Amino acid sequence: MKHLKFGICFVILISFVVFPLTAFSKDKIVIGASRSLSGPLAFFEANAFGPLYKMWVDEVNAQGGIFVKEYNKKLPVEMLVYDDKSDMGTMTRLLDKLILQDKVDFIFPPISTAFLFAAAAVANRHGYLLIGAEGGATSLVELLPTLPYFFMVLPFADHYQMPVLADVFKELGVKTVAINFINDLHGIEYSGVAIKEFDRQNIEVKMIKSTPMDIKDVSPILKEAKSLNVDAYISFTYPPVTFPTVMTAQAIGYNPKAMMLGPGGNFEVIKNVCGANVIEGVMGEGAWNTKSSPAAKAFVDRYVKRNDPSTLDWWGHNVYWTALQVFQQAIEKAGNLNHKKIRDIIATEKFDTILGPTWFENQMLAKDCYQGQIGQWQKGIFEVIDPGPKRTAKPIYPKPPWPAPAPAKK
Repeated sequence: MKHLKFGICFVILISFVVFPLTAFSKDKIVIGASRSLSGPLAFFEANAFGPLYKMWVDEVNAQGGIFVKEYNKKLPVEMLVYDDKSDMGTMTRLLDKLILQDKVDFIFPPISTAFLFAAAAVANRHGYLLIGAEGGATSLVELLPTLPYFFMVLPFADHYQMPVLADVFKELGVKTVAINFINDLHGIEYSGVAIKEFDRQNIEVKMIKSTPMDIKDVSPILKEAKSLNVDAYISFTYPPVTFPTVMTAQAIGYNPKAMMLGPGGNFEVIKNVCGANVIEGVMGEGAWNTKSSPAAKAFVDRYVKRNDPSTLDWWGHNVYWTALQVFQQAIEKAGNLNHKKIRDIIATEKFDTILGPTWFENQMLAKDCYQGQIGQWQKGIFEVIDPGPKRTAKPIYPKPPWPAPAPAKK
């Protein structure tokens, strides 16, 4: 009997040496996020990264999960998402809670440039990997060496949207512009970089105005731009201002030769909000479409089978999906859930994604990986109008006149 008990104990001991306890106890990967499920930023949860991470979780779990060599099995993914109500202080507190109290394995990013800026510091303080989604900050670039766990994927002001916009405007013969920008980090950075890039191309900025996030009437700004007779009107604003800008310009008969929209102009839903014929020739930040590559078309086909097609994002959806693919492949290459090891793999290796061969340079998605920087609505498609081989259609200039506003409903 003593020999039998000794044998059993020996087998159990050897089991724990060969197969650590974690191999038996770990049954899922829990990913936390503080997202704006309500408040002014909730639009992005519904139309940007939100639909994608949910789709990714379902697809990963349908395949049994992510294979992690340390546990010698696939681990399904579970999301724990809190509503930060579009409040930055709430967002940072919730990230701390997810990491310290809930002890999630990973975190996904919050919404907006300013929130992402704050979240990067929180993630790095805890040694947690954070790959960005809806946001990108010029002011973060010089801080990246001090934020080793943070990666940016979305193209932004000088990475490389405003340089490309200035090149497009130069090609089209734009001489003068008026700029309206939202009074937050996004608008401040975009307007600042745009002014510098327009100066490089000898394009004159004749008006620049800031807008609070909750402005109700943009007609005074549009009327001032109209009085200046500028070639192009630019709105670096979020959808609650971006969409009314188009409809107000139509209503007052202000039809500049070019209209460039910030976040909002890139979303498929703008056709429902403003009218598909109304936005013909309107430009936006992005861009990509089903003509960008066979992989892009296959992704869109899969997306619309699951989601409302009007939630497509022609600025971010391809790079957000890329980020999720990189995240999964890095975990599989690491063979464990160690943030530093995964972070080092992302920083130094190449990945096969929807964009093709994909890599990061200085913690930012490499310039060559993007499928476009500036788009324009043409016959219902958000065409890439960047100069060069990634262009999917020649830009229209001047843009067509607005159609007559629809009569008010009685």
